[in-house]
Amino acid sequence: MRGQEWGGHNELSGVVHGPSVQAAVVHGDVHIRTGETAEQQLPWQLPPAVRLTDRTAEVERLERHRTLAAQRAHPALATVSGLGGVGKTALALAWLHGLRPDFPGGQLYADLCAQAPTGPVDPAHVLGSFLRGLGVPPQQVPEGVADRSALYRSLTADRRIVVLLDDAATAAQVRPLLPGGSNVTLVTSRRRMSGLALEGGYQVHLEPLAPEAAVELLAATLADDRVATQPDDARALVGLCAGLPLAVRVAGARLAARPQRRITTMVRALTAEHGRLDALAIDGDHGVRAALDLSYQGLPAEAARLYRLLGVHPGTEFGGGVAGAVLGSAGGGSGGDPGPGGARADPDGAWVDPGELLDVLHDANLLIDIGEDRYRFHDLVRLHAMGKAAEDESAAERAAVFRRIADHYLATATRAERAIDPRHPLRERSYGPGPVVTEDFGEGTRAALDWLERELPNLMAVIRRARRTGERDISWQLADALGPFFLRRKHYDAWHTSHAEGLAAARELGDGPAECRMLTSGGQGELGRGDNARALEMFEEAARLFADAGDELGYARTSNYRGLAHQRAGQLDEAAELFEWAAVELPRCGDLRAGGLARLNAADVEFARGRLPRAAEGAAEARTTLLAVDDSYNAARAATLLGRICLSDGRPDEAERWLSGALAVLREVAAHYETARALDALGELAELRGQRELAQGHYREALDLYVGVNRPGPAEGVRERLRRLDEGGATSTDEGGDASGSGDLGSGDRG
Repeated sequence: MRGQEWGGHNELSGVVHGPSVQAAVVHGDVHIRTGETAEQQLPWQLPPAVRLTDRTAEVERLERHRTLAAQRAHPALATVSGLGGVGKTALALAWLHGLRPDFPGGQLYADLCAQAPTGPVDPAHVLGSFLRGLGVPPQQVPEGVADRSALYRSLTADRRIVVLLDDAATAAQVRPLLPGGSNVTLVTSRRRMSGLALEGGYQVHLEPLAPEAAVELLAATLADDRVATQPDDARALVGLCAGLPLAVRVAGARLAARPQRRITTMVRALTAEHGRLDALAIDGDHGVRAALDLSYQGLPAEAARLYRLLGVHPGTEFGGGVAGAVLGSAGGGSGGDPGPGGARADPDGAWVDPGELLDVLHDANLLIDIGEDRYRFHDLVRLHAMGKAAEDESAAERAAVFRRIADHYLATATRAERAIDPRHPLRERSYGPGPVVTEDFGEGTRAALDWLERELPNLMAVIRRARRTGERDISWQLADALGPFFLRRKHYDAWHTSHAEGLAAARELGDGPAECRMLTSGGQGELGRGDNARALEMFEEAARLFADAGDELGYARTSNYRGLAHQRAGQLDEAAELFEWAAVELPRCGDLRAGGLARLNAADVEFARGRLPRAAEGAAEARTTLLAVDDSYNAARAATLLGRICLSDGRPDEAERWLSGALAVLREVAAHYETARALDALGELAELRGQRELAQGHYREALDLYVGVNRPGPAEGVRERLRRLDEGGATSTDEGGDASGSGDLGSGDRG
């Protein structure tokens, strides 16, 4: 449509809210920019608040501290310390959730895992998560704690946010995580964080509930008249719970499940349990430990088994599918036949549903339901479950449970891998004796990516533990399954760590092909991190292994990889030689697609050298090959290169046809960098034709995308063209391509 020239009626009337566009003649695409950038993304990460009993004084103290800090234009930093189970996190969440109207910039949350069996969380990991939550693309997250902390402070300097750092181990762990600006940070810890005094930390030490408040919490948990009719027994019960809210809720949940039982029965049982703990000389947290022991003893046999076996799980939270895996639910097959989890026969022959058992544990206040069929333990409860597993299960059974958990994640990650990239060549996975239970995450690429994103901390925990416990095949195979995910979501820290663990595991196994997969896939991650030298070293090591094994196809693929590393380093002669050789050898070895990619990479190098006829011939040949193997994405990349060649060769109409067709495909698959390259070239084309505003629009969108995928060189070139246009001058089209290379190995070519 071309406005009034075609009979359109271009008029605005009435009340218009937000941006509006009136257009007469429009050439190309229309993009409406609202001005929202990645830095304006709002994270709302706090877990849901829970019931808070009798903490009014502590909330008032925290609020006075915040008000005074605000009056002085200072950040508000406070620490809440106290025994495990005393309600530190509940207090923190209740207060911070109430601040949301005054802090519209977002909420950040991290569990620092001081009590976790794997040890406290590295601040660098938390900072990476915070930066992504604040809208920083994964490619732009810096390396190292110092650089990440500096960027984090910069991004939070002008925001109004709150930060909860839960279960901190030391002040040193906390310091890099303090935001910039006049924001609010609350730290919870078993220890008093006096080391944060220099940062203005205000300390609140949380004592157990007073008897009256603890009785009130018990009454709310029971939701009947037993507390009112048995007041003395209620006071005795909360006394045995030491006034710790966690213990009161656990004991109350057991009573609530038995509405006919008198409170005095629970008092006698807890008294006996305290005596046992005292006899064993167990120090600290007697109230919680006694309540947990008693609640555990009262569980149905299968629920008790699930509880202790979940203590083997290496992560801090888990989905419902894990319950079926730890129980060895039927319906999943065994060995290499993964399937969905189902019911399982208990020792008496009755069939039980793992979901029903999770409900039993949740009703007993032993699990926290965090929504979307996901659960976590309170840290004390997790330690208790681990202890019960060590007491009541043999080492062999615990090892078998971990293997079923690991197989569950491997099988589901492999299914996600296939959904993301059906062309990715899979090596057959090896599973334990089974059954192998997979999780149903839905259909399609987005569902697969989202499941992997959500489970990434658990997947990384499994990769690390598997190697330590001798399940080395799990370690490298799970890292391998994450390859297509890393190529799209760019979690470079996890990519680096997982493949380093996987590479070590493959070497310990003496599995040469697995070692090559870890080297080539891990090398792609190093390229993404910008460590070209390390990437080239890994690719060359893989090439030696392939050559020693007589694997011609694997060796030819590494030539493509090595060429890309040289191209990224600006070593075009070395890159051209490797690409040309691979373009011939890969089809001879039976891999037409990889040969087409090598031909495309070679054509890109020729374009960078200014050899336009050779570049055009190579790009056209690559496009034909890639279309023949149904690779529309890389065929569109070849079309972009052909458009850029035509533009440099003075053929604007032909350039527009190539570039417009490529852009439509690249937008469809959300290939941001390649979309930016097509837009960049279309901007040059519009500028050449004197279409100043259209050129500016293309350049601005290309700039946003270049920045988003951390390509500073091309981004700076676009900025310079925009500056010249804004100043009224003209820019010239590039004679040749970007020497840093657009080369793409394709996620299927991993050796």
